Amino acid sequence: MLFSASLCAFALLCIPSSHATPEFATHGKLSDWPSPQVAPEHNGVVSEATNGVFYPNKPSPGLKFEQTYDPNYHLRYHAERSYPEGYRRGQTKFYGFAFRLAQDWEFEPAQSYNIAQFIADFKDTGCGEDYMPSTMVWVSGRTLYTRRKLGQLLSGKACADPKDNCGGGKNCQQNFPIALFNNLEGGIWYKVTAQITWASDNTGQFKWWVNGDKVWDNRTLPTTVLDDGRPFQFRVGLYANGWYDDKRNKGSQDRRQVWIDEIGIGSEFADADPDRL
Repeated sequence: MLFSASLCAFALLCIPSSHATPEFATHGKLSDWPSPQVAPEHNGVVSEATNGVFYPNKPSPGLKFEQTYDPNYHLRYHAERSYPEGYRRGQTKFYGFAFRLAQDWEFEPAQSYNIAQFIADFKDTGCGEDYMPSTMVWVSGRTLYTRRKLGQLLSGKACADPKDNCGGGKNCQQNFPIALFNNLEGGIWYKVTAQITWASDNTGQFKWWVNGDKVWDNRTLPTTVLDDGRPFQFRVGLYANGWYDDKRNKGSQDRRQVWIDEIGIGSEFADADPDRL
């Protein structure tokens, strides 16, 4: 019996490690995304890359996202793909993707270009919101940022004025940006993974890895707004929000291109690591 037990223990050690099937994963295919999808705005383009630009060691096309600035256009510049069940308050999930800025990406002057976000429809709150993003991931200059958004958005509640005044129990929003990585370069692939417990009280956690290195680890803190538990979409792509927010293109590069590949959502790190999808 001792021999058999030892043999079984040895055999278990030899079994390759495995992980659960990701909740959602795509290797750069438009057909992987559920319908309906958000149509690109104005001159935005979403396509499968056909020029061999894909994440290393993953011989499948990445997704290419493009936006072109138009001085005569004054609305938003979304070009994204969307997964409908990004999160609901109370859930814990891992999220990951790889991204590449165009080889000739103009970094200065710094302006915001969003590449991932969580967003939900809050028109029913009557606080001037339509689709409200909570956590976002964006490039500004050569720095990669994310943020936590706190506050409250509930139907029937009064609206704070200004909306970041969260002291009186009214619907409000407060943003807390975080720098994740500096010295970004064009033409280089970067991989991003996050583990987030979505909570409006101090039971949340907010962990981020860039290229496999943990760059942020906060626990016992709020990570999202108090809401009624509605779903937030998870979107990746190119949302040139700086053009809309600043009402101009600060630089001289009117056409922007981003490639995103190996996108995963799941219950453990391997579900959201572009190298293991």
